[in-house]
Amino acid sequence: MGTPAATPPDLFDAEHQALEAARAVYLAHDAAAHISCRQALGDLLASYERLLRETRRLVRRSDRAELEMNQLNMRLQDLAAQLEFRANHDPLTGVLNRAAIIEQVNRQLQRGGLSLIVLDIDFFKRVNDSFGHPMGDRVILGVVACLKAIVPPQCQIGRVGGEEFTVVLPGEKLDMGRQVAESLRVAIEAHPFDLPDGSGITASFGLSHVEAGGSFDSAYGLADEALYLAKRGGRNRVCVAEGSAPSSPAA
Repeated sequence: MGTPAATPPDLFDAEHQALEAARAVYLAHDAAAHISCRQALGDLLASYERLLRETRRLVRRSDRAELEMNQLNMRLQDLAAQLEFRANHDPLTGVLNRAAIIEQVNRQLQRGGLSLIVLDIDFFKRVNDSFGHPMGDRVILGVVACLKAIVPPQCQIGRVGGEEFTVVLPGEKLDMGRQVAESLRVAIEAHPFDLPDGSGITASFGLSHVEAGGSFDSAYGLADEALYLAKRGGRNRVCVAEGSAPSSPAA
């Protein structure tokens, strides 16, 4: 058998003992006791009992208020976390939104270099126009699932436009960025999007690398130029920006 739970100490034990001692004197049958003194002691006992009951009630109310306050603080903390998440994340996909990605890139570039992948879903307008926006949302979620399955955990995924995404690779050089981008391209091409006409989905990729001291604008501008070359070169390919000059399209 377990040890019985200890009874919590009575905060008013001393007052309770004083009350019982006074009650014993009050109940004692002493013929010599003056009637007025006995009446005064009775009044004092009644007042003290009322005071003790009210104090206990106030303590219980205070305990309940403290519990409710703690619960309210926990709810406020949860709400603050939800609001912060919504402020920094895309509501459809749950990845970082454009403002959060810009902040992440600029913060990382204060400490070191990074590679930035910019990808755009090919012919996405056709999906929305032919099959409706709900199917377009399914395609976007499928692309994000491919990104999450491949992008290393220390990297960040962001949605910077309707069908445009970024992947931030802190400290990675172009060779590693190219490998990640190519893996993403293959994964998206092979993913079963289940479009009504049986067609598939592909994406085009631009990749840049910026050293410490750069900015999101410079990293994104270079990657976006490379993405444009990938689109112009036939789509479903990765193009890399070397410095300020993007490389030629390569399948």
